[in-house]
Amino acid sequence: MKDLFDVSGERTLAGSKALDDSPPAARDAPVVSLLRAAGAVLIGRTNMTEFAFSGVGINPHYGTPGNPFDRRLIPGGSSSGAAVSVSDGGAVVAIGTDTGGSVRIPAALCGIIGFKPTQNRIPRDGVTPLSTTLDSIGPLANSVACCAVADAVMAGEPRIVPPPIPAEGLRLGVPQSYVLDGLAPEVANGFADACTMLSRAGARIVDLPLAELNDMPTINASGGFARIEAYAWHQPLLERRGSEYDPRVRTRIERASNMTAVEYIRLRAARGDLIDRVAPETSGFDALLMPTVAITAPAIAAFE
Repeated sequence: MKDLFDVSGERTLAGSKALDDSPPAARDAPVVSLLRAAGAVLIGRTNMTEFAFSGVGINPHYGTPGNPFDRRLIPGGSSSGAAVSVSDGGAVVAIGTDTGGSVRIPAALCGIIGFKPTQNRIPRDGVTPLSTTLDSIGPLANSVACCAVADAVMAGEPRIVPPPIPAEGLRLGVPQSYVLDGLAPEVANGFADACTMLSRAGARIVDLPLAELNDMPTINASGGFARIEAYAWHQPLLERRGSEYDPRVRTRIERASNMTAVEYIRLRAARGDLIDRVAPETSGFDALLMPTVAITAPAIAAFE
């Protein structure tokens, strides 16, 4: 379990020193209860970026888990230890959270599967939040089947693996805007190879302009949801113990201190508008294909 989830009798630290005076959890988070009821054996907590606010995976308080393929490289974050524990063979499944990639990024960089479900599919009670608008709870595992079973358990559904869907006849869209910008050559080549394999298996691969995605930087120019929603939760803790935060995390959160209510309301409206514009463009596809991360894992030393 990522160190954001309440486990009865244990202190939830969220990868931080600033919560070490908080009381132990009085009860399991609902997700933990559901996993236990299904027979899951919880073997420990996994390290993470402090308060889940980075896709890199560095933690100055408890150490940075090295990438399983080369310990000198970042694992990705914020569910860093979750991905490493599975990729190293220390766990069958790890449970993480994903706001802007915190399950998917470390899964990609550590060579495993990560799944971010629809937000309301899995209860988020008893989980330290980052962004109430964007947070989701998702599994990391070595196979899609393992992720599917873990997801079903956490959603309170029957624990069955969905039958594989034949590639033949699938209509798969490849967005051409934003998500393909700045790809490292090895990522671009790997992605092209994957698309070719799917095409040879009978899938119909369609290039999709989806120019609406180019609006993302403008929509998030004020800082996006994570900063302001994190600041609302962290403000009293920052006043009390802010000096003990990872300065990289504290800086990101405090940048939202000047965001106005008007900007936040406009941000929510812009998100709704983007969803409304993208939905009809993608409705005819079974799935969209895109690289998870634009680069391979860089060295931990590059971030120090």
